[in-house]
Amino acid sequence: MKYFQCGRYRFDLDGEESRPLVMGILNVTPDSFSDGGRYDSVPAAISRAEVMIREGVDIIDIGAESSRPGAAAVSLQEELDRIMPVIEALKDCGKPLSVDTYKPDVMTAALVSGADMINDICGFFSEKSLQAVAAYDCGLCVMHMQGDPGTMQNNPQYDDVVVEVSDFLVRQVNRLASSGVASNRICIDPGFGFGKTLDDNLTLLKNLDVVRKRLDLPVLAGLSRKSVVGALTGKPVGERLAGNLAIALSVVSHGASILRVHEVGETVDALKVWLATQ
Repeated sequence: MKYFQCGRYRFDLDGEESRPLVMGILNVTPDSFSDGGRYDSVPAAISRAEVMIREGVDIIDIGAESSRPGAAAVSLQEELDRIMPVIEALKDCGKPLSVDTYKPDVMTAALVSGADMINDICGFFSEKSLQAVAAYDCGLCVMHMQGDPGTMQNNPQYDDVVVEVSDFLVRQVNRLASSGVASNRICIDPGFGFGKTLDDNLTLLKNLDVVRKRLDLPVLAGLSRKSVVGALTGKPVGERLAGNLAIALSVVSHGASILRVHEVGETVDALKVWLATQ
């Protein structure tokens, strides 16, 4: 049986009752691209988490630094000040808490305080980030990004986006394994929208199963409200629900095991109907 070990929680990924997991986005930032400033107080974050739990969320992904294209980095202390009170408030909510960060010190502080997963947009590229997570039983999401949030969409270029993204993920997964990280703690994210053109994103989506089979690890896909949906529908960020649901079902059909989304309830319902009709 294949499973994903996410800190205190274990998810069956290939049993008869298994289904794609829904990871709900909880941005405690003032400047995220679609919901910045909505949940940047502890009471607002708790309220949003409670709604997601009622709607059927499997994992709550908390981010305290925007990674939208063109975003500026925030200091370590500012990120800690934003995220640590939210982790403390939600650590006993009954759902695993993922922390979206690339800073090793934030990783360590979050894990000590009860976080179950680290979601690193840099794919645990730094040696310090590897050291920060190796000794814990936390789940890990290894993501690919070309460049950094400030510059990644300026002029992304690939000879073969599927091969290059897969090669990076293989290297980083092997580094984690060499640090003693068990494979059942790892999922991979091709990094839709992170240093990719529209064509790159669509090519990766259509070949997602190729990436999954090469690494034999669960794939996490984050496409919710992103520019690829906007480009395909012509809709602004706040009007992309239909597109979000369509692309979520598409990535599941291509092999994704975890969907990182803003609209939890709608995604849960869409998956129920889609799975029942397969």
